[in-house]
Amino acid sequence: MTTLNPLIESKVDVLIIGAGPAGLMCANALASAGVDVRIIDKRAVGVAAGQADGIQPRTIEVLQSYGLAEPLIRIGAHFPRASFWNPGPNGGIVRTQRTPSIFSPTARYPYLITRHQGGIESLFHGSMEAKGLHVQRSTIPTAIQLSQVESELRDPKANPVKVTLKRLDLEEDDIEVVHAKFVLGADGAHSWVRNVLGIKLEGDNTDSIWGVLDVYPETDFPDSRNWTFIHSHNGTLMNIPREGDMMRYYIQLSEDPDFVDPKTRRVNKARANPDRLMETAAKIFQPYSLKMLGEPEWWTIYVIGQRVAQKFSIEDRIFIAGDACHTHSPKAGQGMNASMNDSHNLAWKLAHVLRGWADLSLLKTYEFERLKFARDLIDFDRKWSKLFTGKPRTEANEDGISHEEAFQTFSGFSSGVGVRYEASAIVAKQHQPCAAKLVVGERMIPHVFVQAADIRAVNIHDVMPSDTRFKVLVFAGNVADKAALARVRALADKLDAPKSFVHRYGQGDYHKVFDILCICAGSKDEVDFIDVPQMLRPHWSKVLLDDTDMHGREGGGGFAAYGIDPKAGAIVVVRPDGYVGMVAPYERLEDISTYFGGFMVEKSG
Repeated sequence: MTTLNPLIESKVDVLIIGAGPAGLMCANALASAGVDVRIIDKRAVGVAAGQADGIQPRTIEVLQSYGLAEPLIRIGAHFPRASFWNPGPNGGIVRTQRTPSIFSPTARYPYLITRHQGGIESLFHGSMEAKGLHVQRSTIPTAIQLSQVESELRDPKANPVKVTLKRLDLEEDDIEVVHAKFVLGADGAHSWVRNVLGIKLEGDNTDSIWGVLDVYPETDFPDSRNWTFIHSHNGTLMNIPREGDMMRYYIQLSEDPDFVDPKTRRVNKARANPDRLMETAAKIFQPYSLKMLGEPEWWTIYVIGQRVAQKFSIEDRIFIAGDACHTHSPKAGQGMNASMNDSHNLAWKLAHVLRGWADLSLLKTYEFERLKFARDLIDFDRKWSKLFTGKPRTEANEDGISHEEAFQTFSGFSSGVGVRYEASAIVAKQHQPCAAKLVVGERMIPHVFVQAADIRAVNIHDVMPSDTRFKVLVFAGNVADKAALARVRALADKLDAPKSFVHRYGQGDYHKVFDILCICAGSKDEVDFIDVPQMLRPHWSKVLLDDTDMHGREGGGGFAAYGIDPKAGAIVVVRPDGYVGMVAPYERLEDISTYFGGFMVEKSG
């Protein structure tokens, strides 16, 4: 076994502490960007079963942008439909409604997918290993020190963070001192990094106590393969389809004195076991039957805690992400999703700063964007959790909780597609009207276009991978029209001018910083991809048409979906994380230059 020499101190650009979903997302993104990154975890082995399991539509889009969604879509359980059950007039439960599980009209994947956390983590492990990156296990941090020298903190090439690591699987040579430029603490709800840095959590525990079971059931319940919410006189339960024939049940325990100490309102774990949880679930399912086949795959009991860290970074050198900075109920399927999207937000910013492309100030936008999201998440979770603790609406209780109404209300946030970042250095909203339906600060709306060269239908998300480049989308109108083509050519000349933002901030080779695509409104029978100026077609696949494919099955309607006038056109800047950073008319290229000048660094010499 390889040992660590205590006399040798190492250096790394980014040290990630914790190899859960947040840490793995960041590690994989940074490794893909060629960053010198290292990831450690105290566990000797990864998660094998249970834990978090729900993947929301926006997170599927993010995974797809890294090329990781296909195996998840293939293996995971899908549930496009939700059902709602309430107390029946004669006892038991009755179905009151079935609805789509996702109400967001722009969701590319209008369903949720479940896969146990270990299965999700394996997606990252495979991708990382292909890049030569492995999790260093059985390793913990024992000390962390941040330099107080201002010049070091402001120098992106400096390594101002010193972390002492200890190997738990070695008796000798088990200490290493790592000097890092940046550190990410993704080490869970009981985060060592957060605690040692003195970052406080705001919020508290609720008195809501729940059990979770992953089982193979025998049941005659008709909606077992739907995302099902059951509110009964015997308690509340959420039914989640899992891979294969497995099911997950979230079971309310607060009303059962066998599970709760009446004085402390804490879980009486001595009496908790899978059989008792199944007994409670079976009562809620009445008049339908429910039995557990064999042993459970995984189970636990928890008290809902709703907390958010006061800050997400220290001097923009040490960051926390995932459960280290926000904890909440798992029932809305937000935990793993929020965690991975924290890291997705941070990774490209670290890459740009480390390459010298962006100023250190760019990193301030991580806390600005994700702390507000976390606070919104806790507010959402309080409302969501109330659905499972309040009394259900019935004929006798008209003021009770309606799952169905609240479910539709919260869908935009819970699915992730409605997340919006506020105005900042990287979100500029002054020209919003020129692309009225592409909300600046929200993720780029997916839409199917066709490639002008071969009329192959492509979703615009699939030509905008998470590769750290800004995507500059030029919506060019109908280039078959001479006047429209003349405007596009004039725009291309301005973009190619030495003082254009693509050259000022293109680091000597703008193709590695900016990915330019051209979307034309013309017909496939009128437009050839070579009609577009060379500046706007760096590759034949970069010219798209807002038209249908050869069989009329896909494509068309993109300009209308984005609220862009085909005659006027527009320029859309999409950030490396897939969020719209700015939109502008052709005539305001200087505003786009100002936008990038707010955080990008011009190449000297």
